[in-house]
Amino acid sequence: MGGNMQDLYGQYSDEELIVRLRDGEEQITDYIMDKYKHLVKSKAKSMYILGADNDDLIQEGMIGLFKAVRDYDIGRDASFFTFADLCISRQMYTAVQASGRQKHAPLNTYISLYSHVSPGDGGEQDGEEAQLQNILTANSGQSPEELLIDRENVERLEKIIERELSAFEKQVLDLYITGMGYMQIARVLGRDGKSTDNALQRIKGKLRKVIGC
Repeated sequence: MGGNMQDLYGQYSDEELIVRLRDGEEQITDYIMDKYKHLVKSKAKSMYILGADNDDLIQEGMIGLFKAVRDYDIGRDASFFTFADLCISRQMYTAVQASGRQKHAPLNTYISLYSHVSPGDGGEQDGEEAQLQNILTANSGQSPEELLIDRENVERLEKIIERELSAFEKQVLDLYITGMGYMQIARVLGRDGKSTDNALQRIKGKLRKVIGC
């Protein structure tokens, strides 16, 4: 970020800068775009596991960020950061869906099923670690490491996902495996937190039932 811009705007909050932008200081757009470029790149890395091209995701994320700058309403929306985070995630996920990528194909998708939901970001209501690990290893007689390198199990799981999950549940799973908590998933999909959390519980229940057979 250029020293000049940082000196000019670094002391102000995003919300204050948006007000000044609306008053005609157009270069503030460039400052905010540069300031949040790291957020876009970070999200692109997590979305990459869904099979999209990383450079394309960064481009889409920057479009989402620009829309956030353009559309942010101080009186209506939460903090600018929260609004920008939502706009970037939605733009990227829409692009991933539109790309027609092969659902759940990469093996590393399933590695990510073992990641925890971030604390404070919509974890399970009972406080347990939000993982699918126990479901995927249930009654298999294998360690997680053995399961992950067993491509037959991966292919089987793909078929189960396609057969057993509804369209909404597949969307929830897509975003869950990128590390999002259920509240963030709800915001990206424009659904309420309760229905999204219920979908996660259904996903786990369906996988447990089938894999446990």
